[in-house]
Amino acid sequence: MKRRFSVLLFVLVALLALAVSVSAQDSVTIRYQLWDTSQLPPYQQCADAFQAANPGITIAIEQLSWDDYWTGISTGFISGTAPDVFTNHLAKYPEFVALEQLVDIQPLVERDGVPTDIYYPGLADLWVKDGQRYGLPKDWDTVALVYNKAMVEAAGIDPASLNELTWNLEDGGTFMQTIAALTIDANGNNALSPDFDKSNVVQYGYIPDGMGGAYGQTQWSAYTASLGWTFNEGPWATSYNYDDQRFIDTIQWWADLALEYGYSPAFSDITSLGAGSLFQAGQGAMTQNGSWMIGYFLSSEFEVGFARLPAGPEGRKSMFNGLADSIWVGTQHLEESWAWVKFLASAECQNFVGASGVVFPAIPEAAAMSQQMRADAGVDVSAFVDQANEEGGTFLFPIADYAGEISTIMNEAMDAISLGQAKAADILPAANAEINDLF
Repeated sequence: MKRRFSVLLFVLVALLALAVSVSAQDSVTIRYQLWDTSQLPPYQQCADAFQAANPGITIAIEQLSWDDYWTGISTGFISGTAPDVFTNHLAKYPEFVALEQLVDIQPLVERDGVPTDIYYPGLADLWVKDGQRYGLPKDWDTVALVYNKAMVEAAGIDPASLNELTWNLEDGGTFMQTIAALTIDANGNNALSPDFDKSNVVQYGYIPDGMGGAYGQTQWSAYTASLGWTFNEGPWATSYNYDDQRFIDTIQWWADLALEYGYSPAFSDITSLGAGSLFQAGQGAMTQNGSWMIGYFLSSEFEVGFARLPAGPEGRKSMFNGLADSIWVGTQHLEESWAWVKFLASAECQNFVGASGVVFPAIPEAAAMSQQMRADAGVDVSAFVDQANEEGGTFLFPIADYAGEISTIMNEAMDAISLGQAKAADILPAANAEINDLF
C-alpha cells in the first residue's frame, strides 16, 4: 500500500511538472520598442490592459533615445535581435521596406476585418506601398509657433496677434516684423531701430529648430509649402524639387535670419546646444516645433504659449506626420505581435494615450481627449489641432526610396548654407541632381 502511494505521488508530481513546463512554453514575451520617454506611462497602461485580456502574452516595453533607437533597430536587423514590434517613422520605413525587414500586415488586416478608416484621413495610407501595408497608425503631429509670453508682452505685442502673422519672400511679412521687434541688443534697441547692433544681441526674436536637412519638418517646410512648393509628386515618387527657385529662396531666407539679419542665434550654436535648450534658457522670444514637444516646452521656467504658423501666399501649411507600429520579419511570434499591433491601433489603447495628453493619437476622438486634457490644465493647444483640421492646412511627410542617401546629401548642403560657406542658389541645384540620379 505504501509503495502504491509512493508511485501515485511520483506520477502526480511528474504530471504537475509537465503542466508547468507546457504552461511556461505557452507563455510568450513580445519586445516592443519606442523612443519617447514621455509616452512610456500611457503605453504601459496599454500593455497592462492587453496582458489582462491575453494572459499568455507579456509585453516588454523598451525605451531608447532617438539616435540609439535607430542604431539599435538597424543593428538588430543584422544580428537577429531586433524587437518584435517597434514604433516606426516615415523617414525610416522606406529603407526597411527595401531591406525586406517589415511584415506585410495587409493579409492580417483583411483576415481579421481591421478597419483602417477610423484614423485621421491619409494616415493609414502612408504605410502602404504596392498594396502591402507595413504598419497601423498610432499618432499624428503638426507644427506651431512657441513663444515666451513675458517677452512678447514686454515688446508691446498682444500674444493673440501671433495667430494672425503673415509671411512672404519679398519682405518676410508681419512675421519678419515681429521677429525684428522681439530681437534686442545689449543697448536695448530692437532690430527695427536704426541703432540696432546685430553683433551684440541679448534676446533673439526667433530660434529656428536647426536647418532641417532634407525635410525641414519643424523648420522651413511650412514656408516652402505656403508658396505652393512640393517635395515631389507624392508618395514613392522618383524625383525631387530641391532646385525649384521658391525652395532655394526660402532656404536662403531661413539661413539669413542668423547670417544677415542677426535675428536668430548662429546655426552652429543651435546645432550644438539645441533650439529647445536655447529657448528655455531665455535666449529667444519665439521658436517653432512639433506637437510632440508640447510637454517639453510646458516644463519651461516661464509661461509659454502656442500660436498658429504664419500664413504664406497660399495659406498656413504644416507637415502632417504620422507614426505607426510595425512588426519585424524576424519575430518568432507573429500572431502575438499582430495581436499587440492591433491593440495599439485600437480605440482602447489610443484613449489611454489621449487621456495622457502627451501626443495626439491617430483616432480623432482620442486626439480630442488629448486636447481636452491640456485645456483642463489651462493650456491652449488649438494651434496644432486647428492646423490638422483645417482644409488644405497640411501636407504629408515625403516618402520615397533612398531616404538615407537623400538625407546625407541634403544635410551636407544645408550645413554649408547655414555656415555661410555656400549660397543656396549655388549648391542646391547640384544637390537635387545628385538626389534624382539615385532613382
